Amino acid sequence: MLICFAAQAVEAAQLKKETAAAFDRYVGASETRMQTEIQNGPFLFVDALPEESREEAYAQLHSGKILVKQLNTKIEGQPIQVPGGLIHDWIGVVFVPNVSLAKVLAVSEDYNDYQNIYKPEVRNSRLLQRNGENFKVYLQFYKKSLVTVVINANFNINYERLGTDRVVSYSYSTRLAEVENSGQAGERELPVDDGHGYLWRMYSYWRLEEKDGGVYIQLESIALSRNVPAIFRWLVNPLLRSIPRGSLTDLLAATRAFVVKPGLSPQ
Repeated sequence: MLICFAAQAVEAAQLKKETAAAFDRYVGASETRMQTEIQNGPFLFVDALPEESREEAYAQLHSGKILVKQLNTKIEGQPIQVPGGLIHDWIGVVFVPNVSLAKVLAVSEDYNDYQNIYKPEVRNSRLLQRNGENFKVYLQFYKKSLVTVVINANFNINYERLGTDRVVSYSYSTRLAEVENSGQAGERELPVDDGHGYLWRMYSYWRLEEKDGGVYIQLESIALSRNVPAIFRWLVNPLLRSIPRGSLTDLLAATRAFVVKPGLSPQ
């Protein structure tokens, strides 16, 4: 019964200007930190760990484990308040042995095949336009938890090469629209920034580094969803926070699995 009430509590939500503005502040502060890391280090988040913990983390990565943690960017030591919304900021890293940076990039940039690489979470994928290292991409997301969520998403993605062994990319959602009654006679796309508020913004930051006989793949995902009424937060918010962590882990695992898939060119 509580789950039913909680599901009803998130039936309708519209993104407010103050919520979007708070997300933009969070992203701005996060990207300032990222640029410092890219320029001065640590390039991978595990490199910021104390020596003993860092050695253990690398050992875990080499054994096949995916390391994930939650981040919480602050401004002048203070958390950023997001009225009416929740920010989900997770970072993860995986190691893929015996592959080259070129091979990982070939998979990363094969957007037409994302529907196969990341199924069932990605149902449809399409490269809309490429201009050098800039890509415009369409993806349709599918997620089933308490409810089934289908979202049509457009992204603007930019790659930047840092020498011969490092690449970073920045992916920004430019349009997220929830699909109601997906696959049924009454299927329709809800207005952007309207609907249930399961996902209002989704920004992704990738770092690739070739070393130790393979490639490290790091992903930081910053997403914005609606908050829920206080009476239901104890029940619903843990679910809303757990989905991004699981999705990030699954995404990194799927990327690794496809990169090492037999039959792919060992570029």
